[in-house]
Amino acid sequence: MNILNILTGLICVLLSITQVNATPKNTAPDNALRQLLIKAINDSSSFNDRFDAEVWLVDMSARLAPRVTDAAKRISMLKQIHQEATRAGLYPELVLAVIDVESNFNRYAISRSGAMGLMQVMPFWLDEIGKPGDNLFDLKTNLRLGCTILRYYLDKEKGDLSRALARYNGSLGNYRYSKKVYHALDSRWRKH
Repeated sequence: MNILNILTGLICVLLSITQVNATPKNTAPDNALRQLLIKAINDSSSFNDRFDAEVWLVDMSARLAPRVTDAAKRISMLKQIHQEATRAGLYPELVLAVIDVESNFNRYAISRSGAMGLMQVMPFWLDEIGKPGDNLFDLKTNLRLGCTILRYYLDKEKGDLSRALARYNGSLGNYRYSKKVYHALDSRWRKH
């Protein structure tokens, strides 16, 4: 038995366990989701190894399913979030919590102040970086900028996440936003 067969079997077992909580009783595991996870795991460029990819994607996919019901979009989004968070040196679960609070996973969200996309990036940044034609509703663009901005504030605050989150939200000195992100992280996204 080769490693791919073992991993595929493990995915099936994990999906069966996950489906107990994620779908109504007497419903078979979603074969389309299974195939998407297998494909995503085989392309695990932002993960340390395929097993890490498998476990993380299965776990986070089940958690995100109530908000992003389309399995293909959900897996694609999770892979991109993991890749951009890892690239910026952030925990992907933290980025999930920020997105949860900022846009509730609505990639087309626009705030009252004009911030756009999943991570609610202000459009002026596109002009600032000489990319005024880029689209903040594009998943990769939004995540790349949002993760880079959050990392910058985390470094600026010498690792103080509460202050970095407050800066990210434009509310330095007020920790209401930071508390919301911590709550989302602890209640929905932190690995147990």
